[in-house]
Amino acid sequence: MSMRKLGGLLIDLDGTLYHGNTMIDGADRLIRGLERLNLPYLFVTNNSSAAPEAVAERLKSMGIPAEPQHVCTSAQAAAAYICDRYQDGRVFVVGEHGLEHALLEAGLQVVQEKPNVVVQGIDRHLTYERLAAAVSHIRSGADYILTNPDVLLPSDKGFIPGAGSISAMLERASGAEPTVIGKPSAIMMNYALSRIGLPVEQVWVIGDNPATDIAAAHAVGCRSALVLTGLATETNYKELLGRANCHADEVIGDLHLLLQRIEQLSSP
Repeated sequence: MSMRKLGGLLIDLDGTLYHGNTMIDGADRLIRGLERLNLPYLFVTNNSSAAPEAVAERLKSMGIPAEPQHVCTSAQAAAAYICDRYQDGRVFVVGEHGLEHALLEAGLQVVQEKPNVVVQGIDRHLTYERLAAAVSHIRSGADYILTNPDVLLPSDKGFIPGAGSISAMLERASGAEPTVIGKPSAIMMNYALSRIGLPVEQVWVIGDNPATDIAAAHAVGCRSALVLTGLATETNYKELLGRANCHADEVIGDLHLLLQRIEQLSSP
């Protein structure tokens, strides 16, 4: 790879920079290194539950430098997608604060009745009544948009059901297949690329999950580095890449080695 191919980075969060509320070793040095090298980057997360300000604060609380403008969420990408396609965006939300915040920030109407779109993300306070209302709206003709397909989410108490698990109920009950926004969808990646403002051939995707991060890079033609800091490990990464039917341009053991590689590619 030539340094011309390294113009900026789209970096996953959970499993790549932190586990739960604990920073992965080297994450702080990595981001400070990118700042020192003057390399553009975005934190690209499928998590729709938190606004960019909250994501940045969470990263900073772990010791990872972060500002809201560096955060790119599936909620923001969903809001941009809806704005591009609906002149009268009336949206029924199954989700948490970050999703509703992104929709309102984009100038969309969040409604309870007669929506033309149902947008769904993770909702850890989901009620049967809200689920039933979403099904009714979709069956009455509202388009169904899913922020991300993650079936499980890591937590301090192990894995918990994610947005994809809620979607399984909505799909079965409504008979509708959603438009998926988050990784590995090209929709999320094209939104992030528009935000970072660089040609696709100059952008690397960094992540720990072949099925989302590396597959997302493959979907839009970005180069990718799989880091063995989370889901992918030295013993399973080949199997995971095979299941995802994609390859990583580089496989890197930890974030210290990743920064060294970035420094090599950025040196004159």
